[in-house]
Parts: sequence; structure tokens; C-alpha cells
Amino acid sequence: MVRLSVLDLSPIIAGSSGATALRNSIDLAALADRLGFTRYWVAEHHNLASVASSAPEIMIGQIAAATRHIRVGSGGVMLSNHAPLMVAERFKVLEALFPGRIDLGLGRAPGTDQITSLALRRRQDTTGEQDDFLDRFQEMILFENNGFPANHPFSKVSAMPTDVKLPPIWLLGSSDYSAQLAAQVGAGFSFAHHFSDYPPEIPMLNYRNQFKPSAWRQTPYAILGVAAICAETEAEADRLATSADLHFARRAVGVYGPLASPDEAAAYPYTPIDRQRIEHNRRRLIAGSPAQVRERIAALADVTKADEVMITTMVFDHAARKRSYELLAREFGLAAAS
Repeated sequence: MVRLSVLDLSPIIAGSSGATALRNSIDLAALADRLGFTRYWVAEHHNLASVASSAPEIMIGQIAAATRHIRVGSGGVMLSNHAPLMVAERFKVLEALFPGRIDLGLGRAPGTDQITSLALRRRQDTTGEQDDFLDRFQEMILFENNGFPANHPFSKVSAMPTDVKLPPIWLLGSSDYSAQLAAQVGAGFSFAHHFSDYPPEIPMLNYRNQFKPSAWRQTPYAILGVAAICAETEAEADRLATSADLHFARRAVGVYGPLASPDEAAAYPYTPIDRQRIEHNRRRLIAGSPAQVRERIAALADVTKADEVMITTMVFDHAARKRSYELLAREFGLAAAS
């Protein structure tokens, strides 16, 4: 049976707060740890009223401290927003505090809009117009390996603490570029099927077929990210999913509010184009009873040869979100932690 993990954006629900969303993430992580999920990743997004997860390194430390077994990581750190040395040092500190339980997932996108991206990067030596992910990634690895030539100004700079290695590196993507790069450098790979229209089997299989062993990883390992909502019945799952429907329709026209309730979603005056967009998104969103969700996830895992499926669940009610993961754990036969 395929391994299951959790991707968490710390969703802010209408009428609640960002602080509550972050505390809910810690609560959900503790449950996932007990249920036997493999890893728990937190995202990096900025200037979104529906997402409280803006500082994954802080949340990783809090979640790792509140759990015992589950791996905790970033899904991901958006490297374009950060100096490579800072990323290396933050994750070395996390690895030192929670050895063998931390993952460093890296993404190319800024995780926000263009103006916010500029605000995040304005003190760094870049215009913000170019994709310098590869340069930043290589710089981070050079800090880790002390690989700068002797005449380079960074040759005497060490990522601290020097006696701790970086945790396992994962490259995140929503197309084929990151899959190919992850294969070339021998890193793990995670594909964001939950928001990408790109056929997931293409990057997932290309990564596996092109993988080159490295000091980090000898064999390929691919994670498929999916959006799923599981409830006792198909009807209840569909009702819960209406919050995601409204959220998707609003985002398409530039409205980024907190996650609405199913009642608000039911009363919303959808336009024909709204309904077309929702129907399109529902082809990716897996909502249903435990057996229905398992069938669709298993089919995706089979066609993509995924080693692991990472599930993100955006629903209005925190108890319903926890219940969704409980039902999935039971349906997939996860081994509860002792």
C-alpha cells in the first residue's frame, strides 16, 4: 500500500484567525503522527488572506517538537525569496534539534504575487525579474560542501553548525523542469498535482527514468501531491468540498479571502464561467467516501509510479479536516504509532 503524508497550508477560515490556523496545524500534525502518516510538510505563501503558512522554518520546529515519529519539512521553502546561506543554516539548526526527521523541500516559484515577491527580495542582489533558482540552489550546495574556490569571497564562510549536514533535499514542481533537475542532481522530487494541469505521469516518470545517484540519494523517490477530502459519505464530502469550490472560483478573479463555509458557498451567486472553473478543478480534487478516495488515489499512484502520496485538505471545519485524515489512515491501513 502506498505511503501517505500531509501537506498543510494552515488554512484561515472565515470568522477565525491566522493564529488559530497555525495552532490547528500543530494539532493536525500531532494527529497525523499518531495515525502513522510518513511526513508532514508545511507550505510557504505570502500575502494570501486564506493561508497562514508564511514561515515554514518556524512551523517545522514547532511541529517537530509536538510530534515523535513523523518526518517534518517544507513543501516548500521558496528559494527565490531567501539567501541560500540562510536556508542552509536554518535547516541545519532544525536537523541538529530533530536529527533524522527533517526534510528540506525547495520550490522555484515565489509563492505570492509579483509586488510581494519584490518586497521579499528587495534587499537581495537581484531585480526579481529573472529565474535564478538554479544559481541559488548551487550556491546553497557550495556552502554545504565548502566548495567555493579559494579566491571566492565566500570561501571562508561556513554554514553553521558545521558538524550537522543538511537534511534530505527535495525539489518541488508543477511541470517537468523540476523533475528533470531533481533527477540530474539526485534529489527527491514532489509533484504538485493538487494545483497543476500538467499530466502528472510525465514529470513523475521522467524523474524516475532520468535519475542519477548522488551523495544525497542512491535511488529515485517521487511524491505525488493531491488535494483530497474524505468523509463518511460521498454527499458529506461533496458538501465540504463546496468551500474549496468557492475559494477556487474567487481566486480565478483575484479574490483571496478566508475559506468560506459550505453554507456561504451554497448561497453564492455563481456565474456560468465560475461553474466551468469549479468543474475543471473538481477533476483534480478528490472528494468522496473512504473507498472512493482510496480508489482514485491508488489509480493516480499506479499511473505515476509514486512512492508516496501527499494529501492537502482544505475544508472549513477543523474537526472535519482531522476526520478526513483519520478516515484515510484507516482506509489505507496505516500503522498507528505506538
